[in-house]
Amino acid sequence: MKKDSRKFLSLALCAGLFLVLYLSYGTYGNWSFAFSLRGKKIVAFILVAILTTVSTISFQTLTQNKFLTPGILGIDQLYVTVQTLLFFLVGGVGVLAEKSIALFLLNIALMAGLSVLFITFFLGKSGKDLFTLLMVGMIASSLFGSISTFLQVLMDPNEYDLLQGRLFASFSNVLGNHLLISAGLLLLIVSFFWYFSPELDALRLGVDLAINLGISVARLQKIMLFLIAAAIGVATALVGPTIFLGFIIATISYEVFPKANHRQLFVGASLIAIIFLIGGQFLLEQVFGLNTTISILIQFIGGLFFIAKLVIERKKA
Repeated sequence: MKKDSRKFLSLALCAGLFLVLYLSYGTYGNWSFAFSLRGKKIVAFILVAILTTVSTISFQTLTQNKFLTPGILGIDQLYVTVQTLLFFLVGGVGVLAEKSIALFLLNIALMAGLSVLFITFFLGKSGKDLFTLLMVGMIASSLFGSISTFLQVLMDPNEYDLLQGRLFASFSNVLGNHLLISAGLLLLIVSFFWYFSPELDALRLGVDLAINLGISVARLQKIMLFLIAAAIGVATALVGPTIFLGFIIATISYEVFPKANHRQLFVGASLIAIIFLIGGQFLLEQVFGLNTTISILIQFIGGLFFIAKLVIERKKA
């Protein structure tokens, strides 16, 4: 326990140091100017870090599989489809010029709402079979991708070029009012994850043992899937698809906190994600001169992590 406490303290100090370094580097004492440019990014990093890691860890416990992420439900492809439809019907200039809260909430409602309907329908039809739902989710993801590709082919090349800027995670153009709404939704969603953490701890021991301990697994599956869809919907609507981030951080967290319960994992993983995002953005801005984006870095590292995990698990087997 003391060892884990030292780890939490070290991660918190490291996150604080990265935060101060990111805000102060190259500003020559002009903190107010730096905060006006970088403050919104910091808040976005924190919100996305918490939402993505908490939902991914919960999803992996739910599926009893540490290789899966909520992306298997097709939420990221649903985001691409929603954005493509908006650009196709409204026009890229109109969508980019519209910065209202209504459009932001519409994105969240469409992604979370359609995911909830999808989960309710197929989880019920499959006789509470979670893995049938996941298979259907993979097929739906392919369907959403095909619809998006078809509409993008029909687009004007200029509209398509504008669309591409919305399909990759970006922390540079987040708005203050969007951050406030996202923070409120985060507090609501994470409070539910926190409340159901003891049941997730029981489920991690196995479905049969969880049932013997009095856990309604079918009910827990639905509640968790609803919360996961909402969390990923908010994070994606705020900055774009970052689901691979959850896999990276969850994989690291299981190694750093091998015996931790879910509440400890949520806190530790969130701190690791904040360090990863702030540190990654610092390197991109100050070392690589913004020649790439944080989303590309996430995808690249995530791919390496996935391959490495497959090789390690194969050797263990």
